[in-house]
Amino acid sequence: MRLGALVLVPILGAVAAYFDAPARRSRWLVGAALLHLAMVAWAWGSPPATSAIGWLRFEPLGGLVLTLVSVVFVAVAFYAVGYLRREDPRGGRAFVSALLAFLASASMVSLTHHFGLLWVGMEATTLTTAPLIYDPRDRHSLDAVWKYLLVCSVGIAIALLGTFFLATAQLAATRGGGAALVLEDLVAEAPRFHPVWLRAAFVLLLVGFGTKMGLAPMHTWLPDAHGEAPSPISALLSGALLNLAFLAILRALQVVNASAHPEFARTLLIGFGLLSVAVAAVFLLGQLKYKRMLAYSSVEQVGILALGAGLSGTAAWGALFLMWCGSLAKAALFMSTGSIFIRYGSKRTAEVSGVGRVLPLTAVLLAVGLFAVSGSPPFGTFLGEIALLSGAIRTGRLGVAVAVLALQAAIFASMAAAIFGMVLGRPAAEVVSERGPEDRWLTLPPLVLLAGAALLGSYLPPALRGAFDAAARAIGGAAP
Repeated sequence: MRLGALVLVPILGAVAAYFDAPARRSRWLVGAALLHLAMVAWAWGSPPATSAIGWLRFEPLGGLVLTLVSVVFVAVAFYAVGYLRREDPRGGRAFVSALLAFLASASMVSLTHHFGLLWVGMEATTLTTAPLIYDPRDRHSLDAVWKYLLVCSVGIAIALLGTFFLATAQLAATRGGGAALVLEDLVAEAPRFHPVWLRAAFVLLLVGFGTKMGLAPMHTWLPDAHGEAPSPISALLSGALLNLAFLAILRALQVVNASAHPEFARTLLIGFGLLSVAVAAVFLLGQLKYKRMLAYSSVEQVGILALGAGLSGTAAWGALFLMWCGSLAKAALFMSTGSIFIRYGSKRTAEVSGVGRVLPLTAVLLAVGLFAVSGSPPFGTFLGEIALLSGAIRTGRLGVAVAVLALQAAIFASMAAAIFGMVLGRPAAEVVSERGPEDRWLTLPPLVLLAGAALLGSYLPPALRGAFDAAARAIGGAAP
């Protein structure tokens, strides 16, 4: 009942917001988001019972992703209050409802242990976020919407084929015994799966859900969608949606890890991870738009996550920790760019300068966020990077660690040049003339997210540490 409520509460909020007066829609958004976060916290304190047929379950791996999604969503909800006062996104009454519908589908993806329901939830996240990407002030966003729909639909179709292959492997091994496509049964029966069916299923699931995650070379939709969408939507896509696709891949990895030959899956993850980091490093060179720059930084981030999962051991723990801290920081950065776009009216990096004089708090958030996503102390991303790199070295992959460090140094240099170029310098006269106090609704949410990323780097509560340890063990990892 409580597990179902985590999905139903956002749905009820979406319906109520759709039919209520425009002035009260933000209240439904914030109220439903806060209630959802409270229910997630309650689930950690008192884990709810598994659903009757075992399709919904609250455990550390899914619980960590669900908590991260809920935290980012609350920040986006508060940010949207200020954003909707200044901007008029297309969709009218459907904007808030689509946001809450995304939270419902994200909850389903995080909680389900059935691969069929997982696929349905992932498809629902695509359908609920697609209309949110369109920005009436930017004609390029319409192209981004279609690209997002087409590429992700192809990816999700490939994932469906992988789900069929997984079901075939299970049926061939058990001759109809066991619950079809339920994670716990798949893990228990995986040693008996035919390796060809299992490998084909994992490859298809990796490519399919990897497309939604933004892994290179299937990432082509991500820079357009994240770069052209309104800033709160970019923050939600980067801070929540990508992690849901990562969770789907980790579910498939759990099955392969239980089989007799798990190494091929780890090799694939390492390969896709390294390729994604390399692609991000190349395309960040001379990037002309600051939001597209952050989008390519997200490609690097998901590459690091895949790499850590593939390396296993402490690197897998580091990947999960980076997922949390990196997502908080990236969502904060996208929110900060929203304030800049509202004031400057341009997404081109060269047309933005002197942010430090015009929007001093936003400038600080932008600069601090750069160091947060780059894995610098005191942020939690630093601990995650250390765990990941030490895991690579312990497993004898020193070359991988060196390559990642070199690529990340290039990425940091590219992003630092762009961001400090925007923060420093002399602002245009027309921008200075509009100078006024910064909107607290637009600055406090990213400030809180960055503070959270810094706090996790300084102190990790024992209960949360235990959750990360358990989640890492579930995917073949180990605590550092």
